[in-house]
Amino acid sequence: MALAASLPWWPAARAADAASAPGSPMLSACPPVPQLPSAAQIQAAQRDAPDRGFLWRISKQGRSSYLYGTLHVGKPLWVVAGPSLRAAIAATDTLALEIDITDPELSRSPPPSATAELPLSATERARLARQIAAACLPAGALQRFHPLMQAVTLTVLSARWDGLDAAFAQEIALATAARARGRPIVALETAQAQMALLLPSDPDEARRRLDQALDQLEHDRARALLRRLADAWAAGRLAELEDYARWCECADSAEDRAFLRRLNDERNAPMAERIDALHAAGKRVLAAVGALHMTGEQGLPRLMAERGYTVQALVPP
Repeated sequence: MALAASLPWWPAARAADAASAPGSPMLSACPPVPQLPSAAQIQAAQRDAPDRGFLWRISKQGRSSYLYGTLHVGKPLWVVAGPSLRAAIAATDTLALEIDITDPELSRSPPPSATAELPLSATERARLARQIAAACLPAGALQRFHPLMQAVTLTVLSARWDGLDAAFAQEIALATAARARGRPIVALETAQAQMALLLPSDPDEARRRLDQALDQLEHDRARALLRRLADAWAAGRLAELEDYARWCECADSAEDRAFLRRLNDERNAPMAERIDALHAAGKRVLAAVGALHMTGEQGLPRLMAERGYTVQALVPP
């Protein structure tokens, strides 16, 4: 089961935190440290940055809001918005995210399910420890989290080998800009709800997913998946994301397909309802959530159209 591209935001937020921890001195071959752009590069990007990702204008009651399909990892210069996204930011007054990643309570009090215990065999503990070392994290960096949560966080961190880092995700850039402007950030979901989806209460099911996640990491398939997803996102290849279930190695069994629906499609209707409520209350909303929530028959653009919105694709046009 390849979780990497269909994750809720919370594990990516933990990956951003973990990546800032001091590295393990035991391993010399570590993921490359992102090179922060110079002032001249930032200025050039602000002038020339292309549109990336997927953006829709949704209009109803004489007002417009926007849907932006994001990627939970990014590259340093990707945080500079392209012209269409800049225009959407300027035209809105409220930022809606899967969860409010600026909420300090998330770091102080992780959801209980995220820290739940799962008894592991010596072999499972060793496999997990090897991946923690390979990520150049201190041995105890993820210790307080559920083992499956650790594996999912390590999956996100594996993208650093390809220059993709959760610290440069669009959500972080948008949230930082919103706070600087004094704009409200609204959570469309809770971290508790996201963790309830990600971490099964059945220990046998949790262990099965842990084995699959570790297998993906051990054979570099998690990296390949994230790299393909990032390439499609940056180039605006929505059709490739629409076909995600065919190439993600995450929908090979009926059980995996059902889990993917819960993790992606079944979250969309509640998010659409929340966005609709904000818009109906007079807000001009920029709703930025994972790009896979924009795909399929239950994708947010289709759900908003069913609610009476005029939906116009802006990126790609």
